[in-house]
Amino acid sequence: MKLLGWVYLALGYAFVFLPVVVLVVFSFQDGRLPVPPFQGFSLQWYEKILSDSGLMTALWHSALVAFISSGLALLMGFLAAHALARVRLPGSVLMRGLLIAPMTVSYLIIALGLLTTFNQTGVKLSLITAGIGHVVINLPLCFAIAFAAMGDHQKNAERAARDLGASEVQVLWHISAPMLAPALAAAFFLSVTFSWDEFIIAFLLTRFEVTLPVEIWSMLRSGLSPATNAVGSLVFLVSISMVFLLEIFLFRRVK
Repeated sequence: MKLLGWVYLALGYAFVFLPVVVLVVFSFQDGRLPVPPFQGFSLQWYEKILSDSGLMTALWHSALVAFISSGLALLMGFLAAHALARVRLPGSVLMRGLLIAPMTVSYLIIALGLLTTFNQTGVKLSLITAGIGHVVINLPLCFAIAFAAMGDHQKNAERAARDLGASEVQVLWHISAPMLAPALAAAFFLSVTFSWDEFIIAFLLTRFEVTLPVEIWSMLRSGLSPATNAVGSLVFLVSISMVFLLEIFLFRRVK
């Protein structure tokens, strides 16, 4: 039974990571097509994409949208979670349900709804509209993580701070946020990861200023190339690096 467990685990990891391994390996392909057989090791495709101003601009756009939208989603999610966890409001259960509801809706539906709204109100499509879309999809995640992390020990500390004369803003800044720092950091980095490689919303809600996934899609329209594999490898590297940093500097500290 133990051997079967290890075999099952190995097959599971292979199923998840084999496509990524193939992507990374053939990004170093010396030939012009990312297909077997492997024709030799070369860094020419990484050199090509790193010298491509359009790709580097799209990379910067993705980072800008990811970090700013994740910061806004975290702030709004934290404030909403704190309010609904600490104050008894009429219909609070319904409010929590409405805040989490976008997690159950397809990104395509959200993007189409926002696109229609922006067109009706005359808002021009840009990185700002894409960022708004990413706030919409990441706000429920940030709210759910922050709300789940709030316990009675934070409530007692907040009550003690108020008794000592702290204002509500001071309580949030000096008591609530630091005590929830691990959960808030996890919510932020997960939001950055989801926003970093999100395509549908970025594709429908941008026009001339595009993010990296949209630029990759444009590259794929001209056919497969080791250059697209190299870009995909960089995207994967950034995503996995954020997960490892979160694990090393945050979760280990909590333990």
